[in-house]
Amino acid sequence: PVKIVGCHAGVSVGPDGATHQALEDIGLMRMLPRMVVIVPADSVEAHKATIAAAKTSTPVYIRLGRSNTPIMTTTDTPFEIGKAYRVWESSEPKVALIATGALLHEALKAAKALDEEGIGSVVVNLHTVKPIDAETIIAVAKQCGRVVTIEEHQVAGGAGSAVSEVLAANHPVPIAFIGVHDQFGQSGTPAELIKHYKMDAESIVEAAKKLIG
Repeated sequence: PVKIVGCHAGVSVGPDGATHQALEDIGLMRMLPRMVVIVPADSVEAHKATIAAAKTSTPVYIRLGRSNTPIMTTTDTPFEIGKAYRVWESSEPKVALIATGALLHEALKAAKALDEEGIGSVVVNLHTVKPIDAETIIAVAKQCGRVVTIEEHQVAGGAGSAVSEVLAANHPVPIAFIGVHDQFGQSGTPAELIKHYKMDAESIVEAAKKLIG
């Protein structure tokens, strides 16, 4: 089965602009039958994903960005296709932050900022968008009662849509979508674009607070 690596994904391609920024690829690839869709959080996880993909009997799409990103996992961090995992958990969490790809770093910064204000959260690394880990998503939704999805992709059809499909069928809760909202990309530094499209930690905090009310 074919194994595909998509690079230059998201707005973090930066100055190359809209013609080089893949913002619809998760949606396109997850609609293909049997296609596994993996979005590693960092280079360590990308290495694990590559090895895991080579061992599968299905087609696989691995989504990578272009710019340097923080290392958030280690060689000992769990990785299994189709299994999301918690990377942060406060006591008495009020919101679940479900992040895909390198924006996991912004989610972790948001969780720290929320914690400093007395608002607990759970941060989930959703590195596999398909097959999606419905069990973990339902569990954190039940635990927190509110969900924020975070992705460097169009919110229509992407990881947030996949999460909302799971919750709509099993445990509906209020949900906010962090990502690109029906816009094209543009030129700028990766940091400028992440902030412009409101995918930064500050925007995640704002969305979480709005859900909590």
